[in-house]
Amino acid sequence: MGKQALAEVASIVTPDTILTWHRKLVAQKCDGTHQRKAPGRPPIDAELEGLVVRMAKENRSWGYDRIAGALKHLGYTISDQTVGNILKRHGIPPVPERKKTTTWKAFIRTPREVLVATDFMTTEVWTLGGLVTYYIPFFMHPGSRKVHVAGVTPYPDERWMIQIGRHVTMADWGCLSPGQYLIHDRDSKYCSAFQRLIDDAGVTRVPLPPQSPNLNAYAERWVRSVQEEALSQLILFGEQSLRHARKGYMTHFHQERPHQGKGNVILMPITAYSQRQDGPIHCRERLGGLLKDYRREAA
Repeated sequence: MGKQALAEVASIVTPDTILTWHRKLVAQKCDGTHQRKAPGRPPIDAELEGLVVRMAKENRSWGYDRIAGALKHLGYTISDQTVGNILKRHGIPPVPERKKTTTWKAFIRTPREVLVATDFMTTEVWTLGGLVTYYIPFFMHPGSRKVHVAGVTPYPDERWMIQIGRHVTMADWGCLSPGQYLIHDRDSKYCSAFQRLIDDAGVTRVPLPPQSPNLNAYAERWVRSVQEEALSQLILFGEQSLRHARKGYMTHFHQERPHQGKGNVILMPITAYSQRQDGPIHCRERLGGLLKDYRREAA
């Protein structure tokens, strides 16, 4: 730098200013704060924290160790203490408290093989004494859609319900077995004696909250199917006609009727359906033509 240039700089700034600029440039070059880590433990990744919360909510019996172990298999390293801290921040209690309650969402997702839904269907029948309401208790396996009709009566009193309870819990051919869960509403016809029979058979009863038909949707839908497809279109005279209509519909429901909720398959077909495109189509009718079944018999 020439003398003239130095003179011009000297007239603008002082030596102290130049030294200050120099020190700042040196400090910026040597500054490594952007590479330093914060003191203490590193923060938990948001994705990992979300997984911890999700596992705790979806598995109410999993403790801190179990969650940490499950995450380890997914490639995450986390201690049980850290899992506990995360759950505390999100207001999720430890497993002893979470195990005491089962949400309806979790219960409905229990394997359907161990679920049985029960309810009463009613229909009006003409008798010598006039129009009488008949009660039809049934038990449905939501997984298979198989339905067991337990009987018909105009008087579902305690004595009759005790007999129904004995039949459905019989070891050889009853529709209820130990280890299953029975969903039922709070109808007074499910008397205390009937409930004791179910409990003694090793079946866990699950009473529904009041006015909650959606929690027994499979049973409710079956009642609607029976009414729309058969009973609402029949005038029944005497109990025998009701039993005949019930038997015909149950055969059609299990052995002939495709079920949309099961991929349009027939639950328990007696004869095989032919997939060939030739040959005559046969129509089988039940209940005076209300129920029809079309098929080509297998060759």
